[in-house]
Amino acid sequence: MTEAADRLLVNAEVHTLADPDDTAEAVAVRDGEIVRVDRDYEIEFLEGVETDVIDCEGRVVLPGFIDAHTHMENLGQYLVHADLSSVDGPEGAVDALREQAESDREWLLGFGYDESEWDENRYLTREDLDRVSEDRPVVAMRVDMHTASLNSVALERLLEAMPDHDVETAGGEPTGVVVEEATEAVWNAVEPDYAETRELVTAAIDHATSLGVTGVHDKVRESHAPRVYRDLEAEGDLDIRVRLDYWADHLESVLDVGLATDAGSEFVRTGAIKSFTDGSFGGRTAKLFEAYADAPQAADGGDNGGDDGRGQWVVDPDELAEIAGTATAADLQLTVHAIGDEAIEETVAVFEETPNLESARHRVEHAELATDEGIERMAEGGIVASVQPNFHQWAQEGGLYDQRLGTERSARTNRLRTLLEAGVPLAFGSDCMPLDPLLGIHYAVTAPTEAQRLSVTEALRAYTHGAAYAGFDEDRLGTVEVGKKADLVVLEESPWEADRIDEIDVALTLVDGEVVYDGR
Repeated sequence: MTEAADRLLVNAEVHTLADPDDTAEAVAVRDGEIVRVDRDYEIEFLEGVETDVIDCEGRVVLPGFIDAHTHMENLGQYLVHADLSSVDGPEGAVDALREQAESDREWLLGFGYDESEWDENRYLTREDLDRVSEDRPVVAMRVDMHTASLNSVALERLLEAMPDHDVETAGGEPTGVVVEEATEAVWNAVEPDYAETRELVTAAIDHATSLGVTGVHDKVRESHAPRVYRDLEAEGDLDIRVRLDYWADHLESVLDVGLATDAGSEFVRTGAIKSFTDGSFGGRTAKLFEAYADAPQAADGGDNGGDDGRGQWVVDPDELAEIAGTATAADLQLTVHAIGDEAIEETVAVFEETPNLESARHRVEHAELATDEGIERMAEGGIVASVQPNFHQWAQEGGLYDQRLGTERSARTNRLRTLLEAGVPLAFGSDCMPLDPLLGIHYAVTAPTEAQRLSVTEALRAYTHGAAYAGFDEDRLGTVEVGKKADLVVLEESPWEADRIDEIDVALTLVDGEVVYDGR
């Protein structure tokens, strides 16, 4: 006699995403695993006395979304502190931060502002934030996390720890805007303890599962988050699968304790060693072959900051090669932030010198301005493009890409179709800007140019199977098939039929066969 299922999802429109046209009506789950995908009639034979039957009432069932690039602790900051992602200008940011002044926290923090979308297109300054408080430190982090704005109190406390070249000045005085290495002093100053990290991480997990996310590849650095995840799993309270990508700062520690890529438990696994090459377009620190279209000029006609207007190395190619050599000698996967065209090509060149390239699944994170040659080399080496379709929010006419790069280079950003058709493994994530897979899929499907645009099915697969592949997880996650983990999302509408994919509501999220979010 066939053993009964623990849970049945019936009366559904199931898209397995194993094949573009593969659909079913129902899914049966036992012990956290999918045991049958079939018609309602066939699935009903697996109903037992204690089986939980969920009538999906015609809703769409998909594999759960896997976000291949997250910063969950930072996402929690948005949820716990001031969320500046939707303010419409400096005044709105100041007002949002003032609300935080009612708390008893020493530091008043805000996250996610994006001046490129404001009518008053400028960074927040010391003068702006002094209006929030003149006696408590105030910090507003830009959406890219490579730029921070500080008030006078925060500057006074941290300026000595910041390299001069990353501190913006006007008339010889700091404006309150700092970039890249200077932001490290900020992060160090506001670093949360274990208890606060747990608050931030659990808030982020709840938010992620409400959006259909069942797995994340989390980039962690000097954080209590790995311990939080493992403690939550031990307590039976971890509602999401986590792949930990440790920053290169921790490489020696990773080697000392013997962590290995893809080792771990069902819910918490070690991923890659994470490094940087360059910065961001927003901060004009992504490394380009040609200068920024709007590179500021100093009073003497030279480039502001004394550089050549092409961005900067956060980790230069020689240092990256050393990191790669040490990591790959221990068979660790590499995942490297590279945004500008020069940074991407230097990253690919470093990868090409590592052993077992085609099976290593090394990853370029972002790959926003990849050249044709860079894309071809990524395909030849099996290098994964871990990209963020939601970054197309800056591809609209007059948007950030037009401002920083000019229209010709803007049209060459985030060429998702070009990458896919070249044979580059494509994994979608959000970088928590914002974390919302359906928003990212909407941007992928509606991108400005054909080279940037995907079909609905292609975009969904990049956020499921593609992200699973980037984490060596395609045998257990990423499609709705027998033998896979029952990580599923149920949507209120079909993304193939909705006018606005980003406005579709999530009805249910299941992880390991258990309902972790119910929005019905």
